[in-house]
Amino acid sequence: MPVTAHRPLARGLARALRISESWLFARELFHQPSAIGAIWPSSSRLATRMAARVPRHRDGLVVELGAGTGAVTQALLKDGIAPRRLVVIERSARFVRYLRLRFPGVRVLQGDAAHLTDLLPPGQPIDAIVSSLPLRSLPPKVAAAIVAQWWTLLPVGGTVIQYTYDLRARGLASLPGFLERASDIVWANLPPARVMALECHCSSPHLGATAGD
Repeated sequence: MPVTAHRPLARGLARALRISESWLFARELFHQPSAIGAIWPSSSRLATRMAARVPRHRDGLVVELGAGTGAVTQALLKDGIAPRRLVVIERSARFVRYLRLRFPGVRVLQGDAAHLTDLLPPGQPIDAIVSSLPLRSLPPKVAAAIVAQWWTLLPVGGTVIQYTYDLRARGLASLPGFLERASDIVWANLPPARVMALECHCSSPHLGATAGD
């Protein structure tokens, strides 16, 4: 069969995948609105911007939190993060099943980011945490526990990439235990979002404070 004959089939499969993702996202949003924290899946531009902030010169793990239907996961892989380096943590059982089918070469674990140390393989260094978690929508104690896990697991110089719908990023800019290294707005997202790259530093944080998404 000529290559051109495959193109309509490929476009049809891609469209079916997008429909499936949108339906799955809408279903989870209906059942768990506070856990989803968004009205639509992350755009490819937002995902690409987040992936671009992950350091390339290291070989430790890249941990993605709150992958949803996998927009950021796809961007990380496309941007050169090897599947062996990527560990995806997702709380929703439906999303976990979907992600395992979509990315068979990636470790996808079901669990709570507030207990990240119990989920990750022991002894493996972590270079970056890429978070799509809705920190502002979570109870303050839960958000604080998640941030505490970041500080516990990351080495000095480790990176957190987090986006927020608060374009002023009032919480993230002063996140205890981290220094802001980059910040920019992705307007081509629904709604627009600010992507921030934060670097872990050695000062002991006050873990009662939280940031916002």
